[in-house]
Amino acid sequence: MIIVAGYLTVSDRDAYLDGCVEVVRLARSADGCLDFALGADLIDPSRINVYECWSTREELTAFRGSGPDSGQQAAILDADVREFDVTAG
Repeated sequence: MIIVAGYLTVSDRDAYLDGCVEVVRLARSADGCLDFALGADLIDPSRINVYECWSTREELTAFRGSGPDSGQQAAILDADVREFDVTAG
């Protein structure tokens, strides 16, 4: 199982999250996705908390593709998102 967790700091959090609705919908229906969530931080108005849980790295990679589109990428000011393989022991 692969856990992806961390945060993004973005220029306009509400607009960024509005643009991610379909991504979340697609992720949750993707093969191997156990959970996928992006959420507004309760303290920092520019921070988005990221949490994903995938059955395998291959399924995560198949979904991820090329990553955020150029508009989303441009809105990210900072990020600290990490992957954890919790099946590796």
